[in-house]
Amino acid sequence: MAGNGVPGAIPRAPLPRLPDRRLRRARWAIAAVFLVHGSVTGNFATRIPWIQDHTQIPPGQLGLALAFPAIGASLAMPLAGRISHRFGARAALRALLALWTLSLALPALSPDVFVLCGTLLVYGATSGMADVAMNALGVETEDRLGRPIMSGLHGMWSVGALLGSAVGTVAAHTGTDARLHLAGAALVSTLLGALVCRGVLDLRSAPEEHPPPRFALPPRSALIIGAIGFCAVFAEGASLDWSAVYLRDRLGTDAGLAAASTTAFSCMMAAARLAGDKVVARFGPVRTVRAGGALATLGGLLIVTAGHPVPAMAGFGLVGLGIAVVVPLAFAAAGRSGPAPSQAIAGVATITYTSGLIAPSAIGGIAQATSLTGSFVLVTALTFGLVAGARVLRAPARTASADAPAATESGLERS
Repeated sequence: MAGNGVPGAIPRAPLPRLPDRRLRRARWAIAAVFLVHGSVTGNFATRIPWIQDHTQIPPGQLGLALAFPAIGASLAMPLAGRISHRFGARAALRALLALWTLSLALPALSPDVFVLCGTLLVYGATSGMADVAMNALGVETEDRLGRPIMSGLHGMWSVGALLGSAVGTVAAHTGTDARLHLAGAALVSTLLGALVCRGVLDLRSAPEEHPPPRFALPPRSALIIGAIGFCAVFAEGASLDWSAVYLRDRLGTDAGLAAASTTAFSCMMAAARLAGDKVVARFGPVRTVRAGGALATLGGLLIVTAGHPVPAMAGFGLVGLGIAVVVPLAFAAAGRSGPAPSQAIAGVATITYTSGLIAPSAIGGIAQATSLTGSFVLVTALTFGLVAGARVLRAPARTASADAPAATESGLERS
């Protein structure tokens, strides 16, 4: 076991120093990339009802179609590392982000469920590849800054999703055709993405570095780290999709207050991620995730024992607060767990995408077999897993070397 607590991890070479102004610019540029990526998701989610009405498909077929983004992402994410190796991190991110933002226009053009499944497969594939590329660059930027930024980056993604959903809500409320709305959002997002990508680090693989395989099983270190991400994303998916139903069906809460719990959960996660970097810098990733897991477990216990909506809503809030920084820290740990950051990040991303895909249906299946309370007993157990497994997120000893020469933007190589 290497010094970072992740089996199979390889010590990383010292990183070349960059001018402070260049690093600050890169930090805000990659944050803007996360915001743009999140805004696409927010815009799309608000127009799913319009797409269902337009294609005239029943809920069962819609549920099947909505599984295709995760399938596409899982299949395509391993390609991101090879693309970055071939063209450089900045050019790869610019292209993959553009493909993702442009794909936003496709689902609304689908005339039936078969075309919809195909467009959502493309939508998910481009999303996953851009996701891996931007997280890999986020990890590299964090390393060169020498302080945590990954939680804040994912917080910016959440802000982007909230902004995108606000735009989509206005479009839906005014009766705007989703084809027009999503095409316009795709164009604006593509232009913004191209602009902000100009500021990210232009990392290039060393000449002797072998390109990553087109498809490969995730490394063992990524599987272990991904298990932590799986627990957090399962709790997130369960809370987002079932909190309102839980409050309504089990506690008799009115529909408006029940729906508000979902919004509160999302806002709590966004706020915690934006503030999470300072906490991680103060206490480190392991203690932060252990404390977060303890808070989320307490929240789960409040949910399953609540006899009134108020403690249940407080419980969902604690779950959101506790799991908020886990996925950003899992991506960061994966990017430092071996010599192929993109491959490890793709492995963790695949596991977390899978968790988000199965969580809602798993909660429903358990609820049907037992009860909704039984479903959230499982969620509580998984959040306790964060406490037990947090040590795998221990940061490796990878710091900027004072003796390393300053690297120019055009000649920067990944160490």
